[in-house]
Amino acid sequence: MDPIIVLGILLALLFNFANGLNDAANSIATIVATKALTPLQAVLLAGVFNLLGPLLFTTAIAATIGRGIVDPVSLTPMLILMGMVGAVLWVFMTSFFGIPVSSSHALIGGLLGAGIAAAGTGAVLWPSLVLIEQTIFYGLVGAILGAIVTGVVAHHRGDFKPWNLLLGGLIGVTMAIPLAIIAGFLKISGILAVVIFIVISPTLGFLSAFALATLVTWIFRNHPPRRLSRTFKNLQIFSGSLQAIGHGSNDAQNAMGIITAMLLAGGLIAEFSVPLWVILTSSLAISLGTLLGGWRVIDKMANRITRIRPYQGFAASTAAGSVLSLMTAFGVPVSTTHAATGAIMGVGATRGYSAVKWGVVREILVAWILTLPAAAIVAGGCYLAARALVGGGF
Repeated sequence: MDPIIVLGILLALLFNFANGLNDAANSIATIVATKALTPLQAVLLAGVFNLLGPLLFTTAIAATIGRGIVDPVSLTPMLILMGMVGAVLWVFMTSFFGIPVSSSHALIGGLLGAGIAAAGTGAVLWPSLVLIEQTIFYGLVGAILGAIVTGVVAHHRGDFKPWNLLLGGLIGVTMAIPLAIIAGFLKISGILAVVIFIVISPTLGFLSAFALATLVTWIFRNHPPRRLSRTFKNLQIFSGSLQAIGHGSNDAQNAMGIITAMLLAGGLIAEFSVPLWVILTSSLAISLGTLLGGWRVIDKMANRITRIRPYQGFAASTAAGSVLSLMTAFGVPVSTTHAATGAIMGVGATRGYSAVKWGVVREILVAWILTLPAAAIVAGGCYLAARALVGGGF
């Protein structure tokens, strides 16, 4: 086997390890915050269910990563290798500083940067104009309907403000595009899906968690607080497991897609079909990263965004896990970090605007925005440097 392919496989597994290291906070932040489990118990729980997740879902996301970002004709082992270098460097750096970022977006940014450096912008599988127009159409329909509904409700309550329309529009877009995808009206994938869900996944997590936390509060409004806390601490073990399954099923497929693309580019397999050993090793790598735990990231997610009570932890984990599982089933690579952070903000917002530490949220948002271009620049630079050292194309 070509040494570059071997190195690429090892680096892909290292990337999944770093993914688990950073994204460990996604599955266990609320459990740690409410002391439903000790940090070590929570990490062990997440590690086990991260391993189980990819075995319960299809490998559609692996296919998106491996052949839906850069034209397979342009993919070479060295291009894939340099794409991963950019992603791994960014994930490790943000993990060191305790900043939760999307490992999926880092990998996609790395592939984009290396692909453009290798073969220009033509190597990227850009969405068609028709698909963009369809996405805009469904987004506008959702925005208009959302603004109308929100405006009518606010007017009926006697507290209408112009920003109600903007909020309703955002809610409408967040609901309309996923529903159009699920119904089969909108077949969105690749770069377009990644960019759109940078906005939709945290918003969907926010809205789902806000609604679920509000519903739980209303249903259990007459229950003694101490008994309620005990009940939802136990339920958090279930919801945290659901979220870990969603995280593992979505993010573990990043390395699966890369390794399979590497094998295909090297001529070791005839078609893009993820081998069983790739599924198992990729899942194991992300689980090991989770078991070690990204403790600075966990602290920021668990303690610095908002104060979380057990019922809110249950609502946040359930909402984020449901969003991840639903999108994974349809092959959309969403950010587990975005969904989980949005859900934590959503449950915090049920106690009012001031309950969320928006300064910390802004810091996280900046890291989200920078992830794609930062990983792309690093990967592109690494590819050009490697090509200069080798003295030819590869």
